[in-house]
Amino acid sequence: MQRLYDSVEPRVMDEHMLKLAVEEQGPQEEAGPLARQEGILFKDVLSLRLDFQNILHIDSLWQFENLRKLQLDNNIIEKIEGLEHLVHLVWLDLSFNNIEAIEGLDTLVNLEDLSLFNNRISKIDSLDALVKLQVLSLGNNQIGNMMNIIYLRRFKALRTLSLSGNPIAESEDYKMFICAYLPDLGYLDFRRIDDHMKDLARSKHQYSIDGLKQQEYLTQARLDDERARQEELKKHKVAFVEHLNGSFLFDSMYAEDVEGNKLAYLPGVGELLQAYKDKFVIICLNIFEYGLKEQEKRKLELDTFNECIQEAIQENQEQGKRRIAKFEEKHLLSLNAIREQSNLTNIEIKIVEYGEDITELFNVLMTLEMHLVEQLEETINMFERNITDLVALFIENVQSLMAQCRDLENHHHEKLLEISINTLERIVKGELNEDLPDDVRALFVDKDTIVNAVGASHDIHLLKIDNREDELVTRTNSWCTHLVDTIHKDEIMRNRRRVKEINQYIDHMQNELDNLECSDVID
Repeated sequence: MQRLYDSVEPRVMDEHMLKLAVEEQGPQEEAGPLARQEGILFKDVLSLRLDFQNILHIDSLWQFENLRKLQLDNNIIEKIEGLEHLVHLVWLDLSFNNIEAIEGLDTLVNLEDLSLFNNRISKIDSLDALVKLQVLSLGNNQIGNMMNIIYLRRFKALRTLSLSGNPIAESEDYKMFICAYLPDLGYLDFRRIDDHMKDLARSKHQYSIDGLKQQEYLTQARLDDERARQEELKKHKVAFVEHLNGSFLFDSMYAEDVEGNKLAYLPGVGELLQAYKDKFVIICLNIFEYGLKEQEKRKLELDTFNECIQEAIQENQEQGKRRIAKFEEKHLLSLNAIREQSNLTNIEIKIVEYGEDITELFNVLMTLEMHLVEQLEETINMFERNITDLVALFIENVQSLMAQCRDLENHHHEKLLEISINTLERIVKGELNEDLPDDVRALFVDKDTIVNAVGASHDIHLLKIDNREDELVTRTNSWCTHLVDTIHKDEIMRNRRRVKEINQYIDHMQNELDNLECSDVID
């Protein structure tokens, strides 16, 4: 079931091996020598065959970013690795190797056909990312647990499966079990599954399958709920108000507040605490709703800005294209006129005129680009002012609401301190009838102890409020700064690319003219 190391030294993929393979599998006949001379870029390769190379480790494939088909069969590979950049891979053959575990396939989301035939695999797993998988070959491995089949139910596109040569294939119920639990399968071990077999299998395992379907439904429902929660949380984070749509901040204030939780047992504190929580949560909800509305305003501002930028660039490009088209129309006439001239003086005049036309086109294109740069700079500066004002107003209003939270905390602190002092006095006078836990009574040894306990609780609460406010302000300002910086950098890069394009085009036109001059001199 495995390939052994032979007399040939085990090999690791390297640049030299890959280059040879690409050249050997590249264009043949007339195109072959030219391709070998100029070289074939790895990123342009769509199919690569590396079978029978005695490869031990997969490596150096990161440049094959557009690869669709990879053949690595009949090597001595022990581990699936080094494939993470091959995100466009559709077909992968790793058969006849020494692989013990399925792994390293998490980024191959477009894979449709996977062959792991004749390896040492004992468990079917770690294929979750292969949502497009249609063909799976796992014959001649060491898979012995029939429960592996149930794992394959998640692959809705799977139509062809090979498991012959595994311990599970020796089971009497092998084919029936697979047909029942994988009802959409069309071929098993290279043989078509007929409808009669599917009906028999369904009838035999109906009860178990119904239970499994119910379990799968509940699991999927939980996954959908969790996915929806994560999507909502993502939106809230973008608005910088996550976990402010409830009592999370309030609860976090008491999560580490040992003294505050003890003081909650005091007579009258329960009602005080509930009233405090209700008002505190209302303020948090106000921050949350306000944050979502402000995020919509920021999004609208950014979308409008991007539309303006694209419209300006597109309009400028259209003007440039029209000028280039007009030039090229005249360019053909100028070339023909120069070629038809026999008088050297007239040729020189025409060449000078053509050179002036090229210079004029360059000046026009560069002027258009300069106007665009000025237009975009004005638009960007206006956007920067608008988005900065939106962010500043958002932060100012949130800080005002957070101040209300602190006011509530201060008021609660005063009331709690008052109740605590009164409780101490009642304990001293022996007038406290309510039973208190021992750890709570331990706080009432003297006034300093109880004041310190109330103060420590108060400090924790204020710190939690301050930290949440600081986090919101810091993240909001960082987002704004990063956004504006990115926009400025993108515009600089766009301008550089455009200037480069203009220069390359003009250089090409000038080279044509220079070659024409040389040929005329020779003639």
